[in-house]
Amino acid sequence: MKIKNIAIIAHVDHGKTTLVDCLLRQGGAFGSHELEKVEERIMDSDDIERERGITIFSKNASVRYKDYKINIVDTPGHADFGGEVQRIMKMVDSVLLLVDAFEGPMPQTKYVLKKALEQGHRPIVIVNKIDKPNSRPEEVLYMIYDLFIELNANEYQLEFPVVYASSKAGFAKKELTDEEKDMQPLFDTILEFVEDPDGDKNHPTQFLITNTEYDNYVGKLAVGRIHNGMLKRNQEVMIMKRDGSQIKGKVSVLYGYEGLRRVELQEAEAGDIVCIAGMENIEIGETLADVNNPIALPVIDIDEPTLAMTFMVNDSPFVGKDGKYVTSRHIWDRLQKEVQNNVSMRVEATDTPDAFVVKGRGELQLSILLENMRREGFEVQVSKPRVLMKEIDGVKMEPMEMALIDVDDSYTGVVIEKMGVRKAEMIAMTPGQDGYTRLEFKVPARGLIGFRNEFLTVTKGTGILNHSFFEFEAFKGEIPTRNKGVLIATEPGITVPYALNNLQDRGTLFLDPGIPVYEGMIVGEHNRENDLVVNVCKTKKLTNMRAAGSDDAVQLATPRKFSLEQALDYIAEDELVEVTPLNIRLRKKILKEGERRRNRSDA
Repeated sequence: MKIKNIAIIAHVDHGKTTLVDCLLRQGGAFGSHELEKVEERIMDSDDIERERGITIFSKNASVRYKDYKINIVDTPGHADFGGEVQRIMKMVDSVLLLVDAFEGPMPQTKYVLKKALEQGHRPIVIVNKIDKPNSRPEEVLYMIYDLFIELNANEYQLEFPVVYASSKAGFAKKELTDEEKDMQPLFDTILEFVEDPDGDKNHPTQFLITNTEYDNYVGKLAVGRIHNGMLKRNQEVMIMKRDGSQIKGKVSVLYGYEGLRRVELQEAEAGDIVCIAGMENIEIGETLADVNNPIALPVIDIDEPTLAMTFMVNDSPFVGKDGKYVTSRHIWDRLQKEVQNNVSMRVEATDTPDAFVVKGRGELQLSILLENMRREGFEVQVSKPRVLMKEIDGVKMEPMEMALIDVDDSYTGVVIEKMGVRKAEMIAMTPGQDGYTRLEFKVPARGLIGFRNEFLTVTKGTGILNHSFFEFEAFKGEIPTRNKGVLIATEPGITVPYALNNLQDRGTLFLDPGIPVYEGMIVGEHNRENDLVVNVCKTKKLTNMRAAGSDDAVQLATPRKFSLEQALDYIAEDELVEVTPLNIRLRKKILKEGERRRNRSDA
């Protein structure tokens, strides 16, 4: 069987998943009776992926074209899930680099392309969405060439094939003047330019694990590529662990991919991407090798985490009201399970048994872990995300991000000013189309924590911010944080319209009437820099006197509601976010006002 292995990489929202849908449909992955039921973005199978319209986990599928089986891996486009992209690069022989015909290369395009070029792959460039009214494919192609040169691509990689396409409309073409018909030009380009997988089926078995999943029927699954030899059902293998140790195992079930389905196989040979079951003690990056001649493949290297958050057992007065899993053992077990499947995440115990440090690649990655946990019935408290520093040759280093901002011309001044305060260095400023300007900054990662809310406020919700990890640089100095205090509930109870109305002049409220609160819970933002203790449960004293107008209906402004990411962005160092299946609450670390005062005076 002839095989081609490709991954699809791009910036978030440039159309990867839609393209995979289109290839599967036109490659005959679905029978005629299935096509009616096939929904859009079929590769985004996770609930959160569907809700947010982003890909979080890399996934496998395959299509048949002519006499080839084309294995396709759909990857995430968001910078926080770069670990997913890195680990699948060893599984494929080329990549389809997708670039939006209007937006051009974005920060994550640069990141994923860099990883592909480092592996020696020559990408097939697809200029996507050419049917958009404001598309500029020729200009974008020049920008892609510049990006290849900037990333030190070699001569072989610079001679990349180009295909123009619209994933949504379902066509691809080699020249802009060609007829818009179907995806056949892209299929032909893949067969022509993607190298056949190297590896010899007569050599000793070598299978590199690049992903793990779990199945309720057969247990732990390992997905990867057979680099050499054969894999057969019920075959005995040697598991080459990361630490150099060797353990015997047995392949009880062997699956291949047909379309989106896993199909059982009796055997598979070098070059194919398969999925195996039967071993619980296998991890990502390990090799399954021949029992008599075990040779390990190089371990997959993943960029280290840049952000950390402390996950704590919920100790608020409302603990256990919403969730099923509230103990430290439950939380620790769940975090350990996450680390097994997520190569770019680390979990560490702390001095206290009720708190764990979780390290990841960005706020979105950590907030999606939290979102999954709350849906599973967990209750946790989390601290403000903090950036992980490094010391290199005695110099304190911090992670820098490359930020790309598209903003209305009238707001460029205020955005440049806000970024300047955050120690950002402007790299480029390009006037765009439709009255928008593109600004490119190099900014400390900690400068972007909590910036998105402020950015959307100053640009009236019209600005677009994209960023991805760039490199470590020397520490840039202190960056000012939130400049307003908060309103803190002084006693437990239920919020009352009368009390909330009296507080409207003091700041912005976060709660509606009729919401249970506890002492130390944050109920609003103060207009000034200091925190203010308030009573949101205070009722009107009843008298037998009536005054004109005093009993008119209370008019409350709409409270500001936080998503999980916004809450993590918003809190200060002495505050926590309480995350439960039904609620996201902001609170002070120390709930009682007297203790907070004593703490401040001691400090």
